[in-house]
Amino acid sequence: MHALTRNPIRSGQAMVALIVLALALASPNSAFGDKKKKKADADAQQTAEQKPQFDISKLVWPSPPSIVRVRYMAYYAGMKIDYTQATTKKKQSWMDRLAGAQSTDEKATLKNFPFQLLGPYGIAIDSKGRVYVADQKVGAVFIFNTETRDVQLIGNGSQAHFGWINGLAIDDDDRLFVSDGKMHRVLVFSPKHEVISQISEKLVDPVGLALDSENRLLYVVDTQQDQVVVFDADSLKELRRIGTGGKDHWLTTPGDFAAPQGIALDKDGNVYVTDTLNNRVEIFDAEGTFVKQFGRHCDGPGCFARPKGIAVDGDGHIWVADAFNDTLQVFNDEGQLLTYLGGHGHYPGQFEALVGVAIDKQNRVFTTEQYPGRMQMFRYVTDAEAAAEKTRQEEERKRAADAKRQSSATTPPASPAEAPQKPAETPAQKPPANDAAQGKS
Repeated sequence: MHALTRNPIRSGQAMVALIVLALALASPNSAFGDKKKKKADADAQQTAEQKPQFDISKLVWPSPPSIVRVRYMAYYAGMKIDYTQATTKKKQSWMDRLAGAQSTDEKATLKNFPFQLLGPYGIAIDSKGRVYVADQKVGAVFIFNTETRDVQLIGNGSQAHFGWINGLAIDDDDRLFVSDGKMHRVLVFSPKHEVISQISEKLVDPVGLALDSENRLLYVVDTQQDQVVVFDADSLKELRRIGTGGKDHWLTTPGDFAAPQGIALDKDGNVYVTDTLNNRVEIFDAEGTFVKQFGRHCDGPGCFARPKGIAVDGDGHIWVADAFNDTLQVFNDEGQLLTYLGGHGHYPGQFEALVGVAIDKQNRVFTTEQYPGRMQMFRYVTDAEAAAEKTRQEEERKRAADAKRQSSATTPPASPAEAPQKPAETPAQKPPANDAAQGKS
């Protein structure tokens, strides 16, 4: 009987001990909790230290103290993704929860996942500053508002039927021209993004597009035919062709092409074409007459290895996007390299399969690259802006030099008390008297 009877005092003490132990283990201030918290904090700090930090506002080319000519601005990868949007979770079975399976509403679908750039190529800018990008893999034209980052689509199967879209061009009336290599045509859209016409006769593989708004000309690069086809931009009738066709990319003579890709115009109507397999840029006048060429095949600055996109800025500089070297190079009209940026990589200012480049009237420079699926935006510093900055720096250096000279001139000379004293000559330092001075013979 006594053996089975519990001592109430001991039982109470045991219960208190268990409660204290449970509270100690559950408390975040316990030694065990402190140890876990410190380890988590250390891991988080180490992760933060390992993550590279970039101040993109200071990303410029060339690097200081040289006068800056290109500034990095931003990049765009597609429609906004709202990672914080709550989803309705349906009740799952205990087996699904144990396996970590997603509910039906949590699974990404084409209906609830925004479109992203997968194979961006040609670029064009409309009168409102919106940037249009043809994406070959998505099969759609992305329309970016660079200020709000809102995105619209001209989609395949909705506004149009696309096969393999390449180049874009927009005229002063905001008509959009889209080249489609698979469908062998150029589609024409109204400012409301409705198809209003097309060019399909005698086109094989249209890629690069350019518009001469003043002379009402549309230039179409047909890569397979090794020609640039010139159309009337209003009637869409063919006017003439530049280059010899039907030679299967073997021609190297000046004025001919081997798989050309990009095309651009300057303010005088001169035509610039990237002759991709010949690794050069060819220049023609407004009538289509060959003028000059520049470029050679190598992998260093000033060289080409499959140039594709091309653009001309307001100062007449020629920007060339090189797909193999992943460099964006800037030349004068004599083919002399002025500056360049890029290199292989995914960081800002680097590229992976760079293909497109376009420059708008606000001196914004846009590039597209295939593998990251993104468009980068830069700011071109004009010749006038660069000259003003050079003058400012020279005046600043002159003021600093004048201030230094003035400070030296107004500094009083040291007083006699402050002047350094010549140490007294000690006997040991006196030279010994010569024999003649001492009267010795």
